[in-house]
Amino acid sequence: MVCNTYHVAHKIRQPLASLYKSKASRSFIASFPARTGSSRPLSAATVSCSSFTWDDVAQVSQPDYLPDDSSDLHGYFQKIKICNRGSQKQSDFIPFIIEDQIVGYVHNCFANQLRKFQDVFVHSENNGGGYGSYVTLNSKLRTTEERTRAVGEVIKCLGEEELIPGIRNELYPVSSSFGAPIFFSLERAAAPYFGIKAYGVHMNGYVERNGKKFLWIGKRSEVKPTYPGMLDHLVAGGLPHGIACGENLIKECEEEAGIPRSLSSRAVPVGAVSYMDIDGYRYKRDVLFCYDLKLPEDFVPKNQDGEVEGFRLIPVTQAANVIRRMEFFKPNCSLVIIDFLFRHGYICPEYYGYLDLLQSLRSGDCS
Repeated sequence: MVCNTYHVAHKIRQPLASLYKSKASRSFIASFPARTGSSRPLSAATVSCSSFTWDDVAQVSQPDYLPDDSSDLHGYFQKIKICNRGSQKQSDFIPFIIEDQIVGYVHNCFANQLRKFQDVFVHSENNGGGYGSYVTLNSKLRTTEERTRAVGEVIKCLGEEELIPGIRNELYPVSSSFGAPIFFSLERAAAPYFGIKAYGVHMNGYVERNGKKFLWIGKRSEVKPTYPGMLDHLVAGGLPHGIACGENLIKECEEEAGIPRSLSSRAVPVGAVSYMDIDGYRYKRDVLFCYDLKLPEDFVPKNQDGEVEGFRLIPVTQAANVIRRMEFFKPNCSLVIIDFLFRHGYICPEYYGYLDLLQSLRSGDCS
């Protein structure tokens, strides 16, 4: 169901609010989204990351739902921390080097899996350049096309062995930094296993009514392979090989929200956020290019690709409450919305931790 109004659910809130009063319990509550009907309060007893309703979102977003203050940045820091796990495990990874450029990082154990493919991957203990152990491509693979094809065959094998799940048949460019020469293209699902920098576009679609701002928020389909059922931006997507950021955003706008080019072309690039997340063999080094698009008051998004369950138009202040209080949003979306809150004056320099929070939005290698 698509709706352009925000319906307030029942305000039965005492159990969660009483747990939230102490600082010790805040991180506990923040890690437990709940599934309930609209007629009973959220409880930390029965929860999962995606099993919540729009009524739950409405319930926790209300200003008086919890004894909390908008100047408390604790909840925002928690969301940034979620996107930047595992920094203490960086020593478990070795560089992935091509033509003397570090393009990624590979876990030691995953690197051992690559030893089966000596025609494609080569291991070296020292090249005299101070890298120590590292992984590179066989020197016989000279062209971008040869590398893409050979690595793709390896990824296919690893996918069949379920060492790299979720193959999407979508290629990401591999380079040392954004705009640098592309050495080859790599399957999107494999990107974190090689620690390459991946880029995406995220757009805050907002509306102004009577001097107040509202954000369009999407809820991901329950059948999505990643973060099913969680809240998302109006439009977001990875940046594949061979398309510019602005054009990719226009394409995603049409596919995800039915926004015509006549509107999406007005989206304003407003910067980027970055994060570094280590989870097992996966080393995500992501940079998200952020866009703002002011939409007409009567615009109603319509998903075209079946990946969104529905949309709601939510006051910015209430979207901020959801981010601070719960883990309903897909993690990296929280970073982009927090950046929006800074730029539109919802987070002020007077708030304790302002500069630390601002800086932490670019915790990854933003290059």
